[in-house]
Amino acid sequence: MAKATVGAPAALATLCPMIDLRALRDDPEPFRASQRARGADVSLVDRLIAADEARRSSLGAFEALRAEQKTVSRSVGAASPEERPAVLARAKELAERVRAAEGASAQAATELDELMMQFANLIEGAPSGGEEDYVVLRHEGPEPRDFTAEGFEPADHLALGEALDIIDTRRGAKVSGSRFYFLKGWGMRLELALMTAALDRATAYGFVPMTTPTLVTPQVMGGTGFLGAHSDEIYYLPADDLYLTGTSEVALAGYHTDEILDLSDGPRRYLGWSTCYRREAGAAGKDTRGIIRVHQFNKAEMFAYVRPEDAVEEHERLLALEEEMLALVDLPYRVIDTAAGDLGSSAARKFDCEAWLPTQNRWMEVTSTSNCTTFQARRLSIRERREGRTSPVATLNGTLATTRWIVAILENHQRPDGSVVVPEGLRPYLGGLELIEPVA
Repeated sequence: MAKATVGAPAALATLCPMIDLRALRDDPEPFRASQRARGADVSLVDRLIAADEARRSSLGAFEALRAEQKTVSRSVGAASPEERPAVLARAKELAERVRAAEGASAQAATELDELMMQFANLIEGAPSGGEEDYVVLRHEGPEPRDFTAEGFEPADHLALGEALDIIDTRRGAKVSGSRFYFLKGWGMRLELALMTAALDRATAYGFVPMTTPTLVTPQVMGGTGFLGAHSDEIYYLPADDLYLTGTSEVALAGYHTDEILDLSDGPRRYLGWSTCYRREAGAAGKDTRGIIRVHQFNKAEMFAYVRPEDAVEEHERLLALEEEMLALVDLPYRVIDTAAGDLGSSAARKFDCEAWLPTQNRWMEVTSTSNCTTFQARRLSIRERREGRTSPVATLNGTLATTRWIVAILENHQRPDGSVVVPEGLRPYLGGLELIEPVA
C-alpha cells in the first residue's frame, strides 16, 4: 500500500450544489447569521450571491447563442445559392461565440462551486461562539468519586493500564511511532466488549450493522465535508488517490451517493464498525500521554438518513442511545450543546457527552452526535422522491463506542490496590469477569 501523506487536492467538480441557492437568493440573512455565529467569513455570502448571478447570466447567454446557432444552421439548406455564403459565415461566427460562451459559463460554474465548497452548513439552534462557549445541558450518571475521602490518589489510565498489562504505548511507539499503542489481554477484550455492546444496542433499535471501508475517494471525503479547514488531519495515499477515514461516518455517508431513497417507511439507519485514523496534527502537547488522542482507534458509529423534517427528532434519538451506552458502563458524564464556532463544517448542531476524568479534574469527550441536515446529501446527491419530485435527505451521525472509553472506565472504576472493577453492563461480554487485577 502507498505511504500515507497529506496535502492532496480534492477532485470535487462532479458534486451537486452544496447549499440551497434559491434559499440564499430569497433570504441571505440566515446565511450571514450562521457565518457570524461560527466566526466565519460573512462576506462569503455576498460573494456567493454574485457568483450565482454570474453563473446564471453566463448560462443564459450561452443557451441563447446556442439556440440562435441551431436556427441559423437549420436555415443553411433552405438558403439560395446567393444567400448561402452569408448564412454559412454567420453560422461559423455563432459557433465560435457559442464555444466562448460555453467556456465562460463553465468557468462561472467552477467559481461558484469553489465558493460553495468554502461554505459551512447553516447552524440550527447551536450557541454562538467558539470552543469554550458550549452550553451544559445536564449532568448524568453517578457523582464523580471523591478519591481523597476514599483515602488514595487515583492513578491515570496509562499507569493503570501498564500495571494491569493491558496497554503498551512504549512498544506501540517502537513499532509505529508516537501515539500508537497495543491493547493486550483484557484491554483488547475490554475494547471488543464495548464495541459488541454497542452493536447489540444498535441492532436492537433497528440499525443495520456494517463493516465499512476505511479508504475512500476524494469525492466521498469532500462530499461529507472533511476536506475543509481541517483537511490536514486526514491521511492521504497519493499513489491511489484515496483517503484514510477518521470515522465510518464518511463511508456510510457515501454508501448511497447518487441514489434516490425510499424513506416512506421511516429512516434508514446503519451502525458502522471500523478502525479510524487521524493525524491529530493540531494537538501537539495536548493529551499526548496514553490513549486519549491517538492516530488509530476503533469506533462504532451510528448513521441515519431521514426526511429533513424528522432530523431534529432523530438527533434526540441518537443522543438517547449514546446515553444508554454510557449508563451501561456506569460513568459520570455531562451533555453539552457545542457552540457554532466549534462545529465541523457539515454539522448544523452537535451534542457531546463528556465523561469525568478524575486524574485531570476535567470532562473528556467520549461521544458526539451531529445533525448535518441536507448538507452532506446535497454534496453527494442523495435524494428522496415525494409527490413526483426529488429533494435532498438529511443525514445524522453519532458515536456509540470507541477506544477512548477505556480511559474513563479505568480511571473511574479503579480501586486502591490498582485493580479495576468491570462495569456490570460489560461483564456478560467478558465471560462474567468482575475485576481486572494488576500483574504480579
